[in-house]
Amino acid sequence: MTTFSRRAAAHWAASMAFFVVGSSFTDAATITSAPFGTTQQGQPVVQYTLANSHGVSITCMTHGAIVTRIDVPDRRGRRADVVLGFGSVADYERYNGNIHFGSVIGRYANRIAQGRFTIDGRTYQLPINDPPNTLHGGPRGFDEKLWTVVRTFQNNTVAGVQLRHVSPDNENGFPGTLTVDVTYTLTDDNEVRIDYRAKTDKPTVVNLTNHSYFNLAGEGSGSVEGQLIMIAASTYTPTRADSIPTGEIASVEGTPLDLRALTPIGARLRSSFPQLRHARGYDQNFKLDKPGQRDGEPAFAARAYDPASGRVLDVYTTQPGLQFYTSNGLDGSVAGVSGTTYRQTDGFALEAQHFPDSPNRPSFPSTELRPGDEYHEVTVWKFGLR
Repeated sequence: MTTFSRRAAAHWAASMAFFVVGSSFTDAATITSAPFGTTQQGQPVVQYTLANSHGVSITCMTHGAIVTRIDVPDRRGRRADVVLGFGSVADYERYNGNIHFGSVIGRYANRIAQGRFTIDGRTYQLPINDPPNTLHGGPRGFDEKLWTVVRTFQNNTVAGVQLRHVSPDNENGFPGTLTVDVTYTLTDDNEVRIDYRAKTDKPTVVNLTNHSYFNLAGEGSGSVEGQLIMIAASTYTPTRADSIPTGEIASVEGTPLDLRALTPIGARLRSSFPQLRHARGYDQNFKLDKPGQRDGEPAFAARAYDPASGRVLDVYTTQPGLQFYTSNGLDGSVAGVSGTTYRQTDGFALEAQHFPDSPNRPSFPSTELRPGDEYHEVTVWKFGLR
């Protein structure tokens, strides 16, 4: 069984080139802001763009704390947006409630069986939005809220923005007033660091992630089936047909889920393996071999690579699980920011998170948060070239 840590992943980094600083790029990290329209309720939305000296930039907005674009150069220095998204707040409001492009997911990423869980002997019922279960915190989750900017910061090597949402007691049935902060930081090492922090005034459950859909060839460029993926996980959590875990921790050995070496995303996508049939593609939670520790150093979790452009994405996290999703729900019904219609496999998501249905699975890592404690998880996206 192979395990990975950030230090042990150094041999991966050796195959990656640093971006060349171009004359059109700034000499220091910067942060800029610009209006991005208004919500249906007339609330102004602002976008914040963080940029570094190597031509990498990330843009997020106050609506949903959503990542709307990430621009990264290829091996020839040509920049492209490598995440799927929309060009207006109106389109995010109209379509993104079921798609979640770039979204911060909360209060609970992934599924809770029958929308029900128990804490301290009391059972809580959530709205069912993925029958018969609750998905991504229920209807009108965190990605449909207007977030407040707490602060921005920058120096020569980093730029960042911290956003906050206060979720009231009993929002979508979850107990406790939950104060959530999400901080995006871009470094001069081409890392996007996401810090998630939360505090509650009542015992509750929390599981936060970001649901960006990546296409390392560039948004609107078509299928990612030829791009390569590896996930540092020897086991996964099998699910029933309704995507709720059975409770088993199963080996990936001998299955299409064995992605411990770089593998074309499309190589096994059409397998008759039951887990892939249930999900209509990849949509599984992998138990990371060596997860990072809360308030500690994030550990290596996954790598994606596009041979055509040379772009590489490495993922590090403190979370115990990683949901790999091949955009199975995209069916040609929406067009993205470039005007291109999105279809299945036009992007992939690598959602670092706790396991689905953990509140009902005592053997899974706990997602409970209690007053006086702080939830703090970190995910890092590191971009490079090969």
